[in-house]
Amino acid sequence: MFRAFTTMTQRPLVRRTVGAVLSVLVFTACQPHTSTAAQSATPVPQAAAEAAPGAPQAFARAGSLPDFAGLVAQQGPAVVNITTKVKRPKQSMGGLSPNDPFFEFFKRFGAPGAPNGRGGPPQQEDEGGVRPGGEGSGFVVSADGYILTNAHVVDGAEEVTVRMTDRREYTAKIVGVDKPTDVAVVKIDAKNLPVVRLGDPLKLRPGEWVVAIGSPFGFDNSVTAGIVSATARPLPGGDTNYVNFIQTDVAVNPGNSGGPLFNMNGEVVGINSQIYSRSGGYMGISFAIPIDVANNVREQLVAKGRVSRGKIGVSIQEVNAQFAESFGLDRPRGALVGSVEKGSPADKAGIKAGDIILSANGRVVERSAELPTIIGALRPGAEAVLEVWRERAVRKLTLKVAEVVADAQAKEEGSEKSAAPEAADKLGLVVRDITAEERGEAKLEGGVLILRATGAARDAGVQSGDVVLGVNGRSVKSMREFRDAVAKSGKTVALLVQREGVQIFVPIRVN
Repeated sequence: MFRAFTTMTQRPLVRRTVGAVLSVLVFTACQPHTSTAAQSATPVPQAAAEAAPGAPQAFARAGSLPDFAGLVAQQGPAVVNITTKVKRPKQSMGGLSPNDPFFEFFKRFGAPGAPNGRGGPPQQEDEGGVRPGGEGSGFVVSADGYILTNAHVVDGAEEVTVRMTDRREYTAKIVGVDKPTDVAVVKIDAKNLPVVRLGDPLKLRPGEWVVAIGSPFGFDNSVTAGIVSATARPLPGGDTNYVNFIQTDVAVNPGNSGGPLFNMNGEVVGINSQIYSRSGGYMGISFAIPIDVANNVREQLVAKGRVSRGKIGVSIQEVNAQFAESFGLDRPRGALVGSVEKGSPADKAGIKAGDIILSANGRVVERSAELPTIIGALRPGAEAVLEVWRERAVRKLTLKVAEVVADAQAKEEGSEKSAAPEAADKLGLVVRDITAEERGEAKLEGGVLILRATGAARDAGVQSGDVVLGVNGRSVKSMREFRDAVAKSGKTVALLVQREGVQIFVPIRVN
């Protein structure tokens, strides 16, 4: 069976066709520019037109089919079209000039990335420039220009353009991107913008009517409707461990990514993100990120530029009928603890392998996939009360949530934050110290971990996840040593990088 979970980002036609034939994907919904849809000529009911825009309003008529026209007229202006431009891949321009300071180095030792570190002199490449990227949707959440969308819509974009329903266009700044939840925030310089109202996805029930507004295939402000098929739906094999999706049968297609999913009170309850498909097109199953998850990410990205997530230090698995019977549970539910990390909050609270976590802070854990979402949304340091099934009885345990991000990274982004931009400005790198645990696992004596590579470093081939062991022949064991070495370097910097167990030198020409 050819199945596909796909994010709804559409790329140019040839690549789109090949991807549909050869790949099993989770499709997203952004796409290249095609055309824009004409505004609907459907008249707006007088009652809906006169309704106060800030007050919740039920648009379904009792005893008849629902009327979506008032909802669309009221909330549609806050839905935007997003187009991006991405960096064009560089083109080979031949070998390095003999006058280049790294020519003799690569002549003797080979180019980075070549097998066994060997190879001919690296090829010159042009600057590439930018080309049209994807197209998706978004919606305004504050009158001063903050917009929510999907991470895959704007990730890696060099330019982001936001177009309103009245055809005004703005150049947007990417405030932050969170790939684990596929949520991004962009900002435009505008005031008094129409905004959406946010609802409570926990109140959604299967069978409720919901409405999607977005730009499928570039048709701005297109409206589709359907019902909620399921709530708290985990997707297998993805990176979205912190999201339990809202499943609907609303027609969602390439270009809908990042657009809002409304309930019948005209409130946003989700962000349309993915579809299940065998062909790349809509097949009756689509998925939305619950708005409470997205809004939590938004607040953190706006406040501090990154997302902190809680953890308690357990590995879990699903409770099936056999496990429920074995542990004396009335039915399959909860998250079965397989192991407990030593010294973790769970270990300190007395949680043991074989415990079944039934709830966290009052939120019921029906399936194991729900627990990471609940714990991940808690701020590090917050208390969590867990209901645990042990020895055929319920127990309550209290613990303090730890942070998923390593302590060293928190320090780097906190007390040492003022120094980090200097290194990033020169090489285009954002780095952090490597924890003692990470050093032990990777068998390293020192080095710094690259969190993000931009500018000159990215163009040179440095990647996030690389470990820098040395700068210009001098070993570095901490961020301080790394910054000192970079500050003393000239116009060219040679980094000794470890990637997937292999050490290579990468030259960076400082702009």
